[in-house]
Amino acid sequence: MQESIWNRTASLRPREPLSGDRKVDAAVIGGGLAGILTAHFLRAAGLETVVLEAARAGSGQTGRTTAKITAQHGLIYERLIDQLGREKAVLYAQANQWAVAEYRRMVRELGIDCDFTDCPAYLYATGDPWPIHREEEAARSLGIDAACVADTELPFPVAAALRFGNQARFHPLRFLDAVAEPLELYEQTRVRDVEGNRVITDRGTVTAEHVVFACHYPFRNVPGYYFLRMHQERSYVLALENAAGLEGMYFGTDGDGLSFRPQGDLLLLGGGGHRTGENSAGGQYQKLRQAARSFWPESRETAAWSAQDGMPLDGVPYIGRFSAATPNWYVATGFQKWGMTSSMLSAMIIRDLICGLESPYAKLFCPQRFHIRASLPSLLADLGESVVSLTKGAFHLPLRAVDLKEGHGGIIRIGLKRYACYKDEKGILHKTSARCPHLGCELKWNPAERTWDCPCHGSRFDYDGNLIDNPAQKGNAF
Repeated sequence: MQESIWNRTASLRPREPLSGDRKVDAAVIGGGLAGILTAHFLRAAGLETVVLEAARAGSGQTGRTTAKITAQHGLIYERLIDQLGREKAVLYAQANQWAVAEYRRMVRELGIDCDFTDCPAYLYATGDPWPIHREEEAARSLGIDAACVADTELPFPVAAALRFGNQARFHPLRFLDAVAEPLELYEQTRVRDVEGNRVITDRGTVTAEHVVFACHYPFRNVPGYYFLRMHQERSYVLALENAAGLEGMYFGTDGDGLSFRPQGDLLLLGGGGHRTGENSAGGQYQKLRQAARSFWPESRETAAWSAQDGMPLDGVPYIGRFSAATPNWYVATGFQKWGMTSSMLSAMIIRDLICGLESPYAKLFCPQRFHIRASLPSLLADLGESVVSLTKGAFHLPLRAVDLKEGHGGIIRIGLKRYACYKDEKGILHKTSARCPHLGCELKWNPAERTWDCPCHGSRFDYDGNLIDNPAQKGNAF
């Protein structure tokens, strides 16, 4: 797996695994930014809280982000007004601006050295300018500091650009490390199941009055049924030396739009997003490298990595009580590639719910909501993908092992069974199950990263079947 610049430039203190059983007020599952911030606020409220992390803190999506702290989430505000109504759109804007402000407050008051930098965030289009202009009208009507500008720092002309003021960027792992320091955090402790107030791990059981699922994608299928209400998407990033220095952050709204974000002497170039499991042709990194050569011929790539996030049906994260049947469980998921503000927002909303405080935003992000107009198209698309993947074996002829080229992966029938196989450069065949252990969808080969990805719910495995990303809780190896 590729290493991000955040992992290269931060050294988090290792923590011991859980050793035996514990009884606490709150247990937080997941040591990423959402989990660490939630534990931080609960501890500050006087609750004895533990964090349980399957690997290392920050080793998931927090270490793979582009780390934009912004309420600018693509072309979202016009859509929210149209589909959910102006009142909910105002709440979404206010909530995310609140999250940006809270990062700024914490960095200042706690003296966190994390390269925190105030900067503008821009939407831009090289094609049709009118979506940008409509988004400006929508954002300004919701009280956002937004205005279209004629010029940008980008190395190419744009048809329109929308500037959001008072946003920020930072080093996410250095921030996480500082916030996590006083917390009771157990690493290398995988949660296997949750039963009522018992969190069952491979190292012992934690009994907690409150349980928070901050593990990126909920691994419990029932209750909650998040696998029916969310799919996952991937995106790719290059870190470039000797590229033009930028002050702002940029996000392209065209179909193949690119993301730009400075970090010290580097420029982060992102793009190539697709649904997890739908990258059979590969080439995402190559597209970014081609763009880098075109814009900055003298630039040099210093790192390349990818990220993944949950995409909720109606475009609003699921934050709050896990289900009506489990009032002491809470969840933070579906951050739709805007995980920095969503992590902070999740932590504050869940803190308020657990502590019995009034939250003006809890209803908007409540996981039990269902907005038919906003959700139905995505729900039908996700169900269609699941049906295709679950029945694919009946209609799709697999390859023969002899037809699989070196350096490639494919579904192969050996005897009466189908296998996900990768043939390495030495001609050795690496074989694992063709079905995801989560709910049985057929895996697809991702040549850009040499992984097996589930197109239904986004679980990922290396070519030997070892688990990379949830919701699957176990590997796919024999």
